[in-house]
Amino acid sequence: MTKVAPSMLSADFSRLGEELTRIEKAGADWAHLDVMDGMFVPNITIGPSVIKAIRPLSKMPFDVHLMIEDPVRYVHNFADAGADMMTVHTEANGDIMAAVDKIGDLGCKAGITLNPPTPVTDFDKYLDKVDLVLIMTVQAGFGGQSFREECIEKIKYVRKWADEHNPKLEISVDGGINRETGKRCVDAGATVLAAGSSLFRSNDMASEIALWKKYGPTL
Repeated sequence: MTKVAPSMLSADFSRLGEELTRIEKAGADWAHLDVMDGMFVPNITIGPSVIKAIRPLSKMPFDVHLMIEDPVRYVHNFADAGADMMTVHTEANGDIMAAVDKIGDLGCKAGITLNPPTPVTDFDKYLDKVDLVLIMTVQAGFGGQSFREECIEKIKYVRKWADEHNPKLEISVDGGINRETGKRCVDAGATVLAAGSSLFRSNDMASEIALWKKYGPTL
């Protein structure tokens, strides 16, 4: 079944703990937590202290997307706060391979991601070292953007590599995901759908998540 990871960026931040409980009760597989530093991307969101505060409220894996410069400086803090997996950007400043290695050394699953304009081949040197690939289907840093069609080919590229080398590799997509785009991403080879607006604005999140989980390339 396809995994569903609601993006807490679209949650009501004044009720973050309640929102986390809501997505878990609705059947979410992971909680997707976007960390923005105001440098790699213009916006600023949450840090390790917020993740630590909400960690006791849920048993779901915390999927932490680090949109930050020189991420190796902070992965220890996020591991201590309760991250189960951390994803870093190929485009960020600093030693990204060192960040990937350190995430694994800390007992977390390591992920790598890139923005739509970045060539998918930038993944190549990381693929055999990560547990998760996150394909951004919008530009990182803002919620509510429209899905970028060209990213479908990136999903297919990573799916082909995974089928040949590591079938357990999780392929997540994030940005503009709804019923239609989510189905297309799964058809292309995605295993995880990270979505914000379309889930949090749904009248029945549980039914929506249940529908997405049934997506598969044979449907």
